Amino acid sequence: MPSTAMSRSSASSRASAPDVGQRPDPHPPSVTAADQPRHGHEVDHNQDPPRDGVVIAVGNQKGGVAKTTITVNLAAALAEQGRRCLVWDLDVNRGASQHVGIGDNLPLLGSFEVLVGSEPPEEVILKAGDLDGVELPQGLELIAARRNLEGIDQALLEREGRFADLPSALKRALERIRPRYDLIFLDTAPNLTSPTIAAYKAADYFLLTAMPEAFALQGLNTALGDIAAARQHGNPGLTLLGVVLSNAEPRPTRLGRELVEYLQTTFGGLPDHMKPFATAISRSTIVPTAQKLGRTILSLDPHHKVSKQFRAVADELERRLAALGALRPRMGEVGRDGAGVR
Repeated sequence: MPSTAMSRSSASSRASAPDVGQRPDPHPPSVTAADQPRHGHEVDHNQDPPRDGVVIAVGNQKGGVAKTTITVNLAAALAEQGRRCLVWDLDVNRGASQHVGIGDNLPLLGSFEVLVGSEPPEEVILKAGDLDGVELPQGLELIAARRNLEGIDQALLEREGRFADLPSALKRALERIRPRYDLIFLDTAPNLTSPTIAAYKAADYFLLTAMPEAFALQGLNTALGDIAAARQHGNPGLTLLGVVLSNAEPRPTRLGRELVEYLQTTFGGLPDHMKPFATAISRSTIVPTAQKLGRTILSLDPHHKVSKQFRAVADELERRLAALGALRPRMGEVGRDGAGVR
């Protein structure tokens, strides 16, 4: 399919992430008909004004805490509500890619190629209808990962030499695509791989996930320390955007009570946008069922209580970002001053 894409040489760059309360100021790169995206997405900047391009890294330094489930389904809920969202899979285990039905053997260009500089990001983005058997909701797009992401450090070293800088490569790629999206979610690994460190250094905000299981508190503590370290080493604007709880039980277990007590003690005195979200995601069989089918929970059963919970978390996320001045009302909504937006 014919299409246009952003110029490879026109990405604007920022010295650092925006301060809390400052809305990102996206400037769209120039457009040239010479570049042909691999997935044929036409971009008409005359009809689609630049969006806020808020970059949110999602993680917890422990595996198995529903990080990717929350990333994909939260983005799907926001897309359902009219936001244009991108999920960028930066985990070598490719959880986000699997969550939407992309199998191990599909030879897709994705995260590795963008980060080593062999492909611009807009040429590898997947959207609804691009792949048979892959069901991406309208408004939700993906940069997929493959196992070759394991070799990113060596590949960068061979391509750029000893001064190769993965965080800078990620930042440059993000600058190219920020104007296309309201929100960009970076799905990170549960340990400090190079792509995960790059995400900490490139994101505007960090969203933590947690569930009432052993070592969950340790994972949260480690992630909080990593956020502080990222602020000290290259990303002073990185801001905690709160904690989303999952696997919540109707009757809290001992571990559940310990987690709630920890969160109250640790986050109770922080600003509202850093506190745990009011809605928790319930434990339910629909979560593994959706994962197995490669579907979002919202598309599998829009009326399920978990789907409604993700919509509630999405609403609260929008309110938090709006209060910080980072996200404008949705297209067609009326702002607080009564004027129509975009």
